[in-house]
Amino acid sequence: MKVLGAAIGNCVHIAGVLRFLNIAEREGYEAIFLGPAVPIDELIEQITEYNPDLIGVSYRLSPESAERLFMDLKRSAIRYNLLDRRWVLGCTAPLEPIAKRIGMFEAIFTGFATDEDVIAFLRGHDEMKLEETYPQNVIERVRGKAPIPILRHHFGLPSLEETIRGVEKIAEAKVLDVISIGPDQNAQEFFFRPSEMKSSYEGAGGVPIRTADDLKRIYKASRCGNYPLLRCYSGTQDLLKWAELLKYTINNAWCATPLLWYSELDGRSKRPLLDAIRENQENHRWHARNKIPVEFNEPHHWSLRGAHDTIAVTMAYLSAYNAKAAGVDTYIAQYMLNTPLGTSPSMDIAKMLAKIELVESLHDDSFITLRQVRSGLFAYPPDLDMGKGQLAASIYTGMLLKPHIVHVVGFCEADHAATADDVIESCKIARRVIRECLLGSIDPAYDKAVLKRKSELVREAWLLISAIRSLADPDASDPLTDPMAYVRAVSLGVLDAPQLRNNPIARGELKTRMINGACLAIDKSTGEPISEFERLQLLDIEEVNKALSDLSEKLDLSTLHAAQLS
Repeated sequence: MKVLGAAIGNCVHIAGVLRFLNIAEREGYEAIFLGPAVPIDELIEQITEYNPDLIGVSYRLSPESAERLFMDLKRSAIRYNLLDRRWVLGCTAPLEPIAKRIGMFEAIFTGFATDEDVIAFLRGHDEMKLEETYPQNVIERVRGKAPIPILRHHFGLPSLEETIRGVEKIAEAKVLDVISIGPDQNAQEFFFRPSEMKSSYEGAGGVPIRTADDLKRIYKASRCGNYPLLRCYSGTQDLLKWAELLKYTINNAWCATPLLWYSELDGRSKRPLLDAIRENQENHRWHARNKIPVEFNEPHHWSLRGAHDTIAVTMAYLSAYNAKAAGVDTYIAQYMLNTPLGTSPSMDIAKMLAKIELVESLHDDSFITLRQVRSGLFAYPPDLDMGKGQLAASIYTGMLLKPHIVHVVGFCEADHAATADDVIESCKIARRVIRECLLGSIDPAYDKAVLKRKSELVREAWLLISAIRSLADPDASDPLTDPMAYVRAVSLGVLDAPQLRNNPIARGELKTRMINGACLAIDKSTGEPISEFERLQLLDIEEVNKALSDLSEKLDLSTLHAAQLS
Protein backbone atom coordinates (compact mmCIF):
# COMPACT_ATOMS: atom_id res chain seq x y z
CA MET A 1 0.00 0.00 0.00
CA LYS A 2 1.36 3.40 -1.03
CA VAL A 3 0.45 6.81 0.34
CA LEU A 4 1.63 10.02 -1.32
CA GLY A 5 1.62 13.30 0.57
CA ALA A 6 2.33 16.97 -0.16
CA ALA A 7 1.57 20.50 0.95
CA ILE A 8 -0.01 22.01 -2.15
CA GLY A 9 -0.30 25.42 -3.81
CA ASN A 10 1.76 28.05 -2.03
CA CYS A 11 1.51 26.35 1.41
CA VAL A 12 4.87 25.57 3.00
CA HIS A 13 3.51 24.07 6.24
CA ILE A 14 4.50 20.43 6.12
CA ALA A 15 4.45 19.29 9.79
CA GLY A 16 0.90 17.96 9.54
CA VAL A 17 1.35 16.01 6.32
CA LEU A 18 4.64 14.56 7.55
CA ARG A 19 2.98 13.40 10.74
CA PHE A 20 0.24 11.76 8.69
CA LEU A 21 2.85 9.99 6.57
CA ASN A 22 4.82 8.89 9.64
CA ILE A 23 1.71 7.31 11.14
CA ALA A 24 0.94 5.67 7.80
CA GLU A 25 4.44 4.17 7.72
CA ARG A 26 3.91 2.71 11.19
CA GLU A 27 0.70 1.19 9.89
CA GLY A 28 2.57 -0.55 7.07
CA TYR A 29 2.19 1.93 4.20
CA GLU A 30 4.98 2.94 1.85
CA ALA A 31 5.07 6.74 2.24
CA ILE A 32 6.13 9.17 -0.48
CA PHE A 33 6.60 12.84 0.45
CA LEU A 34 6.71 15.44 -2.33
CA GLY A 35 7.55 18.44 -0.15
CA PRO A 36 6.11 21.93 0.47
CA ALA A 37 4.32 24.23 -1.99
CA VAL A 38 3.80 21.55 -4.64
CA PRO A 39 1.95 22.90 -7.72
CA ILE A 40 -1.14 20.95 -8.74
CA ASP A 41 0.32 20.03 -12.13
CA GLU A 42 3.37 18.51 -10.45
CA LEU A 43 1.16 16.67 -7.93
CA ILE A 44 -0.85 15.12 -10.80
CA GLU A 45 2.37 14.02 -12.56
CA GLN A 46 3.65 12.34 -9.40
CA ILE A 47 0.34 10.58 -8.81
CA THR A 48 0.50 9.21 -12.36
CA GLU A 49 4.09 8.04 -11.83
CA TYR A 50 3.77 6.46 -8.37
CA ASN A 51 0.13 5.27 -8.59
CA PRO A 52 -0.51 5.59 -4.81
CA ASP A 53 -3.43 3.93 -3.05
CA LEU A 54 -3.99 7.04 -0.93
CA ILE A 55 -3.26 10.72 -1.63
CA GLY A 56 -2.82 13.11 1.29
CA VAL A 57 -2.70 16.84 0.59
CA SER A 58 -2.31 19.67 3.07
CA TYR A 59 -3.24 23.35 2.93
CA ARG A 60 -3.27 25.78 5.87
CA LEU A 61 -3.65 29.29 4.39
CA SER A 62 -6.65 31.61 3.88
CA PRO A 63 -10.20 30.41 3.10
CA GLU A 64 -10.37 32.52 -0.09
CA SER A 65 -7.24 31.01 -1.62
CA ALA A 66 -8.20 27.55 -0.36
CA GLU A 67 -11.50 27.53 -2.23
CA ARG A 68 -9.81 28.44 -5.53
CA LEU A 69 -7.06 25.88 -4.98
CA PHE A 70 -9.42 23.05 -4.05
CA MET A 71 -11.56 23.75 -7.14
CA ASP A 72 -8.46 23.69 -9.37
CA LEU A 73 -7.41 20.42 -7.75
CA LYS A 74 -10.82 18.87 -8.39
CA ARG A 75 -10.87 20.00 -12.04
CA SER A 76 -7.41 18.50 -12.59
CA ALA A 77 -8.44 15.26 -10.91
CA ILE A 78 -11.46 15.04 -13.22
CA ARG A 79 -9.37 15.83 -16.31
CA TYR A 80 -6.90 13.04 -15.56
CA ASN A 81 -9.48 10.52 -14.29
CA LEU A 82 -8.15 10.67 -10.72
CA LEU A 83 -11.27 11.79 -8.90
CA ASP A 84 -12.14 8.22 -7.94
CA ARG A 85 -8.84 7.90 -6.04
CA ARG A 86 -8.79 8.11 -2.24
CA TRP A 87 -8.08 11.77 -1.42
CA VAL A 88 -7.39 12.97 2.14
CA LEU A 89 -6.98 16.58 3.27
CA GLY A 90 -5.19 18.15 6.21
CA CYS A 91 -6.21 21.75 6.89
CA THR A 92 -7.14 24.28 9.54
CA ALA A 93 -10.63 24.14 11.03
CA PRO A 94 -11.99 27.18 9.07
CA LEU A 95 -11.18 25.40 5.79
CA GLU A 96 -13.12 22.24 6.64
CA PRO A 97 -16.58 23.46 5.48
CA ILE A 98 -15.04 24.68 2.21
CA ALA A 99 -13.39 21.32 1.62
CA LYS A 100 -16.66 19.51 2.35
CA ARG A 101 -18.44 21.61 -0.29
CA ILE A 102 -15.82 20.64 -2.86
CA GLY A 103 -16.77 17.03 -2.21
CA MET A 104 -13.64 15.14 -3.26
CA PHE A 105 -12.05 14.23 0.07
CA GLU A 106 -12.75 10.93 1.79
CA ALA A 107 -11.46 12.31 5.11
CA ILE A 108 -10.58 15.78 6.39
CA PHE A 109 -8.24 16.18 9.36
CA THR A 110 -8.03 19.53 11.15
CA GLY A 111 -6.06 20.53 14.22
CA PHE A 112 -8.80 18.92 16.31
CA ALA A 113 -8.03 15.47 14.89
CA THR A 114 -5.95 13.11 16.98
CA ASP A 115 -3.51 10.36 16.13
CA GLU A 116 -6.25 7.92 17.10
CA ASP A 117 -8.48 9.42 14.38
CA VAL A 118 -5.75 9.02 11.77
CA ILE A 119 -4.99 5.44 12.81
CA ALA A 120 -8.69 4.55 12.77
CA PHE A 121 -8.99 5.92 9.22
CA LEU A 122 -5.88 4.12 7.97
CA ARG A 123 -7.11 0.86 9.45
CA GLY A 124 -10.47 1.26 7.76
CA HIS A 125 -12.44 1.69 10.99
CA ASP A 126 -14.65 4.32 9.39
CA GLU A 127 -16.22 1.54 7.34
CA MET A 128 -16.81 -0.71 10.32
CA LYS A 129 -19.81 -1.02 12.56
CA LEU A 130 -19.47 0.80 15.86
CA GLU A 131 -19.09 -2.46 17.79
CA GLU A 132 -16.06 -3.33 15.63
CA THR A 133 -14.61 0.17 15.74
CA TYR A 134 -14.63 0.27 19.53
CA PRO A 135 -13.72 -3.18 20.90
CA GLN A 136 -15.56 -4.19 24.02
CA ASN A 137 -12.77 -5.98 25.84
CA VAL A 138 -9.60 -4.46 27.20
CA ILE A 139 -7.09 -6.56 25.25
CA GLU A 140 -8.65 -5.76 21.88
CA ARG A 141 -9.05 -2.12 22.89
CA VAL A 142 -5.35 -1.92 23.72
CA ARG A 143 -4.35 -3.65 20.49
CA GLY A 144 -6.65 -1.46 18.44
CA LYS A 145 -5.11 1.78 19.70
CA ALA A 146 -1.45 0.75 19.96
CA PRO A 147 1.02 2.40 20.15
CA ILE A 148 -1.28 4.92 21.85
CA PRO A 149 -2.28 3.75 25.34
CA ILE A 150 -5.95 3.57 26.22
CA LEU A 151 -7.23 5.99 28.87
CA ARG A 152 -9.10 5.17 32.06
CA HIS A 153 -10.70 7.68 34.46
CA HIS A 154 -12.70 7.34 37.67
CA PHE A 155 -16.21 8.82 37.64
CA GLY A 156 -19.00 8.82 40.18
CA LEU A 157 -21.03 11.75 41.51
CA PRO A 158 -23.17 11.82 44.69
CA SER A 159 -26.28 11.83 42.45
CA LEU A 160 -27.18 8.78 40.36
CA GLU A 161 -28.98 10.89 37.74
CA GLU A 162 -26.03 13.28 37.38
CA THR A 163 -23.70 10.31 37.05
CA ILE A 164 -25.82 8.80 34.27
CA ARG A 165 -25.92 12.10 32.36
CA GLY A 166 -22.19 12.53 32.91
CA VAL A 167 -21.37 9.06 31.56
CA GLU A 168 -23.29 9.84 28.37
CA LYS A 169 -21.50 13.18 27.98
CA ILE A 170 -18.08 11.55 28.48
CA ALA A 171 -18.87 8.82 25.97
CA GLU A 172 -20.00 11.37 23.38
CA ALA A 173 -16.75 13.31 23.82
CA LYS A 174 -14.77 10.24 22.64
CA VAL A 175 -11.77 11.06 24.82
CA LEU A 176 -11.90 8.17 27.29
CA ASP A 177 -11.71 4.42 26.72
CA VAL A 178 -12.59 3.09 30.17
CA ILE A 179 -14.94 4.68 32.69
CA SER A 180 -14.31 3.35 36.20
CA ILE A 181 -17.52 3.72 38.17
CA GLY A 182 -16.87 4.76 41.74
CA PRO A 183 -19.68 3.64 44.09
CA ASP A 184 -20.11 5.31 47.46
CA GLN A 185 -18.98 3.51 50.62
CA ASN A 186 -22.49 2.29 51.43
CA ALA A 187 -22.61 0.51 48.08
CA GLN A 188 -19.11 -0.93 48.33
CA GLU A 189 -19.64 -2.30 51.82
CA PHE A 190 -23.39 -2.85 52.20
CA PHE A 191 -24.95 -3.21 48.72
CA PHE A 192 -26.08 -6.74 49.56
CA ARG A 193 -26.91 -5.77 53.16
CA PRO A 194 -29.10 -2.67 52.78
CA SER A 195 -30.30 -2.81 56.36
CA GLU A 196 -26.72 -2.12 57.49
CA MET A 197 -26.28 1.04 55.39
CA LYS A 198 -25.32 4.17 57.29
CA SER A 199 -26.75 7.59 56.61
CA SER A 200 -23.33 9.14 57.20
CA TYR A 201 -21.96 7.10 54.27
CA GLU A 202 -24.61 8.31 51.82
CA GLY A 203 -22.88 9.52 48.65
CA ALA A 204 -19.49 9.42 50.37
CA GLY A 205 -16.77 8.71 47.84
CA GLY A 206 -18.98 8.19 44.80
CA VAL A 207 -22.33 7.35 43.25
CA PRO A 208 -25.07 5.83 45.43
CA ILE A 209 -25.70 2.58 43.55
CA ARG A 210 -28.53 0.73 45.26
CA THR A 211 -29.93 -1.69 42.67
CA ALA A 212 -28.77 -3.71 39.66
CA ASP A 213 -30.95 -1.43 37.51
CA ASP A 214 -28.82 1.53 38.57
CA LEU A 215 -25.78 -0.17 37.02
CA LYS A 216 -27.74 -1.13 33.90
CA ARG A 217 -28.82 2.48 33.40
CA ILE A 218 -25.23 3.66 33.68
CA TYR A 219 -24.16 1.05 31.13
CA LYS A 220 -26.94 2.08 28.72
CA ALA A 221 -25.83 5.70 28.97
CA SER A 222 -22.35 4.69 27.81
CA ARG A 223 -23.63 3.10 24.56
CA CYS A 224 -22.80 6.09 22.38
CA GLY A 225 -19.80 8.12 21.24
CA ASN A 226 -16.77 5.83 21.40
CA TYR A 227 -18.61 3.15 23.40
CA PRO A 228 -16.22 3.19 26.38
CA LEU A 229 -15.62 0.09 28.43
CA LEU A 230 -17.06 0.19 31.92
CA ARG A 231 -15.58 -1.22 35.08
CA CYS A 232 -16.43 -0.69 38.71
CA TYR A 233 -14.59 -0.66 42.00
CA SER A 234 -14.92 -3.97 43.83
CA GLY A 235 -16.99 -4.19 46.94
CA THR A 236 -15.17 -4.24 50.22
CA GLN A 237 -17.16 -7.31 51.26
CA ASP A 238 -19.43 -9.82 49.48
CA LEU A 239 -16.85 -9.80 46.69
CA LEU A 240 -18.20 -12.76 44.73
CA LYS A 241 -21.72 -11.34 44.69
CA TRP A 242 -20.27 -8.06 43.42
CA ALA A 243 -18.32 -9.91 40.73
CA GLU A 244 -21.43 -11.59 39.36
CA LEU A 245 -23.45 -8.36 39.58
CA LEU A 246 -20.87 -6.37 37.59
CA LYS A 247 -20.46 -9.06 34.97
CA TYR A 248 -24.09 -9.12 33.91
CA THR A 249 -24.93 -5.41 34.40
CA ILE A 250 -21.95 -3.51 32.93
CA ASN A 251 -19.80 -6.23 31.29
CA ASN A 252 -17.06 -5.37 33.80
CA ALA A 253 -13.88 -4.72 31.79
CA TRP A 254 -11.66 -5.95 34.60
CA CYS A 255 -11.67 -6.48 38.33
CA ALA A 256 -9.58 -4.34 40.68
CA THR A 257 -9.02 -6.12 43.95
CA PRO A 258 -6.58 -6.30 46.85
CA LEU A 259 -4.80 -9.24 48.42
CA LEU A 260 -4.66 -8.09 52.06
CA TRP A 261 -6.65 -4.86 52.12
CA TYR A 262 -10.37 -4.05 52.43
CA SER A 263 -10.19 -5.74 55.80
CA GLU A 264 -9.53 -4.95 59.45
CA LEU A 265 -6.09 -3.88 58.23
CA ASP A 266 -7.45 -0.66 56.74
CA GLY A 267 -10.99 -0.54 58.14
CA ARG A 268 -12.73 -0.40 54.76
CA SER A 269 -14.55 -3.51 55.91
CA LYS A 270 -14.63 -5.47 59.13
CA ARG A 271 -13.39 -8.71 57.58
CA PRO A 272 -10.70 -10.40 59.70
CA LEU A 273 -7.43 -10.37 57.76
CA LEU A 274 -7.25 -14.15 57.30
CA ASP A 275 -10.84 -14.31 56.06
CA ALA A 276 -10.27 -11.32 53.80
CA ILE A 277 -7.23 -12.91 52.13
CA ARG A 278 -9.11 -16.13 51.54
CA GLU A 279 -12.15 -14.33 50.12
CA ASN A 280 -9.93 -12.11 47.97
CA GLN A 281 -8.18 -15.18 46.58
CA GLU A 282 -11.50 -16.83 45.75
CA ASN A 283 -12.48 -13.60 44.00
CA HIS A 284 -9.31 -13.86 41.91
CA ARG A 285 -10.15 -17.45 40.99
CA TRP A 286 -13.74 -16.54 40.07
CA HIS A 287 -12.54 -13.88 37.62
CA ALA A 288 -9.96 -16.28 36.21
CA ARG A 289 -12.68 -18.88 35.54
CA ASN A 290 -14.79 -16.21 33.85
CA LYS A 291 -11.89 -14.95 31.73
CA ILE A 292 -12.09 -11.43 33.18
CA PRO A 293 -8.75 -9.61 33.59
CA VAL A 294 -7.69 -8.79 37.13
CA GLU A 295 -5.83 -5.84 38.63
CA PHE A 296 -4.42 -5.89 42.16
CA ASN A 297 -4.41 -2.52 43.91
CA GLU A 298 -2.26 -4.08 46.64
CA PRO A 299 1.21 -2.54 46.09
CA HIS A 300 0.27 1.13 46.19
CA HIS A 301 -1.87 0.66 49.32
CA TRP A 302 1.40 0.02 51.15
CA SER A 303 3.03 3.11 49.64
CA LEU A 304 -0.04 5.21 50.45
CA ARG A 305 0.57 4.33 54.10
CA GLY A 306 4.23 5.30 54.00
CA ALA A 307 5.85 1.86 53.59
CA HIS A 308 9.34 1.93 52.11
CA ASP A 309 9.86 1.20 48.44
CA THR A 310 11.06 -2.37 48.99
CA ILE A 311 7.64 -3.41 50.33
CA ALA A 312 5.88 -1.80 47.37
CA VAL A 313 8.12 -3.62 44.89
CA THR A 314 7.73 -6.91 46.75
CA MET A 315 3.96 -6.68 46.86
CA ALA A 316 3.84 -5.84 43.15
CA TYR A 317 5.53 -9.17 42.45
CA LEU A 318 3.47 -11.13 44.98
CA SER A 319 0.25 -9.64 43.60
CA ALA A 320 1.07 -10.80 40.10
CA TYR A 321 2.25 -14.13 41.49
CA ASN A 322 -1.04 -14.70 43.29
CA ALA A 323 -3.02 -13.67 40.21
CA LYS A 324 -1.14 -16.19 38.09
CA ALA A 325 -1.56 -18.89 40.73
CA ALA A 326 -5.32 -18.21 40.70
CA GLY A 327 -5.43 -18.91 36.97
CA VAL A 328 -5.68 -15.30 35.74
CA ASP A 329 -4.37 -15.08 32.18
CA THR A 330 -4.47 -11.27 31.72
CA TYR A 331 -3.19 -9.22 34.64
CA ILE A 332 -3.45 -5.42 34.83
CA ALA A 333 -0.32 -4.25 36.65
CA GLN A 334 -1.00 -0.80 38.09
CA TYR A 335 1.99 1.46 38.72
CA MET A 336 1.01 4.42 40.91
CA LEU A 337 3.47 7.30 40.72
CA ASN A 338 4.16 10.15 43.18
CA THR A 339 3.64 7.87 46.18
CA PRO A 340 4.65 8.39 48.97
CA LEU A 341 4.74 12.17 48.71
CA GLY A 342 8.22 13.41 47.98
CA THR A 343 9.10 10.61 45.58
CA SER A 344 11.21 12.07 42.79
CA PRO A 345 10.56 11.23 39.13
CA SER A 346 13.86 9.39 38.79
CA MET A 347 13.35 7.30 41.93
CA ASP A 348 9.73 6.70 40.89
CA ILE A 349 10.92 5.32 37.58
CA ALA A 350 13.54 3.17 39.34
CA LYS A 351 10.88 1.73 41.65
CA MET A 352 8.50 1.04 38.78
CA LEU A 353 11.20 -0.55 36.63
CA ALA A 354 11.99 -2.84 39.56
CA LYS A 355 8.32 -3.76 39.81
CA ILE A 356 8.12 -4.35 36.06
CA GLU A 357 11.20 -6.57 36.06
CA LEU A 358 9.77 -8.78 38.79
CA VAL A 359 6.17 -8.81 37.57
CA GLU A 360 7.04 -9.53 33.95
CA SER A 361 9.42 -12.31 34.95
CA LEU A 362 6.18 -14.28 35.45
CA HIS A 363 5.16 -13.99 31.78
CA ASP A 364 4.60 -17.20 29.85
CA ASP A 365 2.16 -18.60 27.31
CA SER A 366 -0.62 -18.61 29.91
CA PHE A 367 0.04 -15.28 31.68
CA ILE A 368 0.54 -11.77 30.32
CA THR A 369 0.42 -8.37 31.98
CA LEU A 370 -0.69 -4.96 30.76
CA ARG A 371 1.12 -1.97 32.22
CA GLN A 372 -1.14 0.70 33.70
CA VAL A 373 0.34 3.95 35.04
CA ARG A 374 -1.42 6.56 37.12
CA SER A 375 -0.77 9.74 39.04
CA GLY A 376 -0.65 9.59 42.82
CA LEU A 377 -3.78 11.14 44.28
CA PHE A 378 -2.02 12.75 47.25
CA ALA A 379 0.35 14.63 44.94
CA TYR A 380 -2.45 16.87 43.63
CA PRO A 381 -2.64 20.42 45.02
CA PRO A 382 -6.03 22.08 45.64
CA ASP A 383 -5.13 24.88 43.20
CA LEU A 384 -6.79 23.74 39.96
CA ASP A 385 -4.22 25.29 37.62
CA MET A 386 -1.41 23.65 39.55
CA GLY A 387 -3.41 20.43 39.47
CA LYS A 388 -3.32 20.54 35.67
CA GLY A 389 0.45 20.91 35.84
CA GLN A 390 0.69 17.93 38.19
CA LEU A 391 -1.46 15.84 35.87
CA ALA A 392 0.69 16.66 32.84
CA ALA A 393 3.96 16.09 34.70
CA SER A 394 2.94 12.70 36.07
CA ILE A 395 1.61 11.53 32.69
CA TYR A 396 4.95 12.43 31.15
CA THR A 397 6.80 10.42 33.80
CA GLY A 398 4.42 7.51 33.38
CA MET A 399 4.90 7.43 29.61
CA LEU A 400 8.57 6.61 30.18
CA LEU A 401 7.31 3.19 31.31
CA LYS A 402 5.66 2.52 27.93
CA PRO A 403 2.22 1.79 29.38
CA HIS A 404 -0.69 0.05 27.69
CA ILE A 405 -3.19 1.92 29.91
CA VAL A 406 -2.99 5.41 31.38
CA HIS A 407 -5.19 5.87 34.43
CA VAL A 408 -5.95 9.59 34.30
CA VAL A 409 -6.54 11.18 37.70
CA GLY A 410 -8.55 14.37 37.28
CA PHE A 411 -6.69 17.61 37.95
CA CYS A 412 -9.47 18.68 40.34
CA GLU A 413 -9.37 15.68 42.71
CA ALA A 414 -7.83 17.62 45.62
CA ASP A 415 -10.68 20.14 45.40
CA HIS A 416 -13.79 18.24 44.32
CA ALA A 417 -15.00 15.03 42.69
CA ALA A 418 -14.53 15.24 38.95
CA THR A 419 -17.56 16.28 36.91
CA ALA A 420 -18.02 15.09 33.35
CA ASP A 421 -16.45 18.31 32.09
CA ASP A 422 -13.48 17.82 34.44
CA VAL A 423 -13.00 14.27 33.17
CA ILE A 424 -13.07 15.41 29.55
CA GLU A 425 -10.62 18.24 30.19
CA SER A 426 -8.26 15.99 32.14
CA CYS A 427 -8.29 13.42 29.33
CA LYS A 428 -7.53 16.09 26.75
CA ILE A 429 -4.52 17.21 28.79
CA ALA A 430 -3.36 13.61 29.07
CA ARG A 431 -3.86 12.92 25.37
CA ARG A 432 -1.72 15.91 24.41
CA VAL A 433 1.11 14.84 26.71
CA ILE A 434 0.91 11.29 25.38
CA ARG A 435 1.06 12.59 21.80
CA GLU A 436 4.25 14.51 22.54
CA CYS A 437 5.83 11.56 24.33
CA LEU A 438 5.16 9.26 21.38
CA LEU A 439 7.26 11.55 19.21
CA GLY A 440 10.24 10.28 21.20
CA SER A 441 11.45 10.65 24.77
CA ILE A 442 14.43 9.74 26.90
CA ASP A 443 15.07 6.15 27.95
CA PRO A 444 15.48 5.96 31.75
CA ALA A 445 17.03 2.51 31.43
CA TYR A 446 20.33 4.22 30.64
CA ASP A 447 20.31 6.53 33.68
CA LYS A 448 22.96 5.30 36.13
CA ALA A 449 21.15 6.50 39.25
CA VAL A 450 17.91 4.87 38.09
CA LEU A 451 19.65 1.59 37.27
CA LYS A 452 21.48 1.55 40.59
CA ARG A 453 18.28 2.07 42.58
CA LYS A 454 16.32 -0.42 40.47
CA SER A 455 18.94 -3.12 41.03
CA GLU A 456 18.99 -2.41 44.75
CA LEU A 457 15.20 -2.70 44.98
CA VAL A 458 15.10 -5.94 43.01
CA ARG A 459 17.68 -7.55 45.30
CA GLU A 460 15.96 -6.29 48.45
CA ALA A 461 12.58 -7.47 47.18
CA TRP A 462 13.87 -11.02 46.67
CA LEU A 463 15.10 -10.92 50.25
CA LEU A 464 11.71 -9.84 51.56
CA ILE A 465 9.96 -12.44 49.40
CA SER A 466 12.17 -15.10 50.96
CA ALA A 467 11.28 -13.82 54.43
CA ILE A 468 7.53 -14.01 53.70
CA ARG A 469 7.95 -17.51 52.25
CA SER A 470 9.58 -18.64 55.50
CA LEU A 471 6.42 -17.76 57.44
CA ALA A 472 4.10 -20.10 55.56
CA ASP A 473 2.59 -23.20 57.13
CA PRO A 474 4.90 -26.21 56.67
CA ASP A 475 2.25 -28.08 54.71
CA ALA A 476 1.30 -25.14 52.46
CA SER A 477 1.21 -26.22 48.82
CA ASP A 478 2.64 -22.84 47.79
CA PRO A 479 4.15 -20.64 50.52
CA LEU A 480 3.61 -17.45 48.50
CA THR A 481 -0.14 -18.02 48.23
CA ASP A 482 -0.56 -19.22 51.83
CA PRO A 483 -2.88 -16.79 53.66
CA MET A 484 -1.20 -17.53 56.99
CA ALA A 485 2.18 -16.43 55.62
CA TYR A 486 0.73 -12.97 55.02
CA VAL A 487 -1.12 -12.82 58.34
CA ARG A 488 2.14 -13.62 60.14
CA ALA A 489 4.09 -11.17 57.97
CA VAL A 490 1.72 -8.38 59.04
CA SER A 491 1.54 -9.31 62.72
CA LEU A 492 5.33 -9.71 63.02
CA GLY A 493 6.20 -6.53 61.12
CA VAL A 494 7.74 -8.16 58.04
CA LEU A 495 5.05 -6.28 56.14
CA ASP A 496 4.52 -2.98 57.89
CA ALA A 497 3.90 0.71 57.36
CA PRO A 498 4.17 3.84 59.51
CA GLN A 499 0.45 4.53 59.20
CA LEU A 500 -0.37 1.13 60.69
CA ARG A 501 0.67 2.38 64.13
CA ASN A 502 -1.84 1.24 66.78
CA ASN A 503 -3.44 -1.06 64.24
CA PRO A 504 -5.00 -4.04 66.07
CA ILE A 505 -3.39 -6.67 63.85
CA ALA A 506 -0.23 -5.01 62.50
CA ARG A 507 3.05 -4.33 64.28
CA GLY A 508 3.00 -0.69 63.15
CA GLU A 509 6.60 0.04 64.18
CA LEU A 510 8.19 0.68 60.79
CA LYS A 511 9.89 4.05 60.40
CA THR A 512 10.58 5.47 56.95
CA ARG A 513 11.94 8.69 55.52
CA MET A 514 12.19 10.28 52.09
CA ILE A 515 15.87 10.58 51.16
CA ASN A 516 16.92 11.88 47.73
CA GLY A 517 13.47 11.14 46.36
CA ALA A 518 13.27 7.52 47.59
CA CYS A 519 11.37 6.09 50.55
CA LEU A 520 13.76 4.20 52.83
CA ALA A 521 13.42 2.21 56.03
CA ILE A 522 14.95 3.92 59.07
CA ASP A 523 16.63 2.51 62.15
CA LYS A 524 14.48 3.69 65.07
CA SER A 525 17.44 4.07 67.39
CA THR A 526 19.80 5.97 65.07
CA GLY A 527 17.46 7.62 62.61
CA GLU A 528 19.68 6.42 59.77
CA PRO A 529 18.53 4.46 56.70
CA ILE A 530 19.01 0.71 56.84
CA SER A 531 18.98 -2.08 54.29
CA GLU A 532 16.18 -4.62 54.12
CA PHE A 533 18.58 -7.25 55.45
CA GLU A 534 19.21 -5.13 58.55
CA ARG A 535 15.54 -4.23 58.99
CA LEU A 536 14.47 -7.85 58.96
CA GLN A 537 17.29 -8.89 61.27
CA LEU A 538 16.13 -6.32 63.83
CA LEU A 539 12.69 -7.99 63.92
CA ASP A 540 14.44 -11.06 65.40
CA ILE A 541 12.12 -13.70 63.93
CA GLU A 542 13.62 -17.19 63.97
CA GLU A 543 12.21 -18.37 60.64
CA VAL A 544 13.13 -15.11 58.93
CA ASN A 545 16.66 -15.09 60.35
CA LYS A 546 17.26 -18.57 58.95
CA ALA A 547 15.95 -17.50 55.54
CA LEU A 548 18.19 -14.43 55.67
CA SER A 549 21.20 -16.54 56.50
CA ASP A 550 20.56 -18.98 53.68
CA LEU A 551 19.93 -16.28 51.10
CA SER A 552 22.77 -14.07 52.27
CA GLU A 553 25.28 -16.85 51.68
CA LYS A 554 24.10 -17.12 48.08
CA LEU A 555 23.72 -13.45 47.22
CA ASP A 556 25.74 -11.55 49.81
CA LEU A 557 22.68 -9.42 50.56
CA SER A 558 24.11 -8.21 53.84
CA THR A 559 26.32 -5.80 51.89
CA LEU A 560 23.32 -4.11 50.34
CA HIS A 561 22.84 -0.90 52.30
CA ALA A 562 20.24 1.76 51.61
CA ALA A 563 22.46 4.41 53.15
CA GLN A 564 24.40 4.63 49.90
CA LEU A 565 21.49 6.73 48.61
CA SER A 566 21.84 9.33 51.35
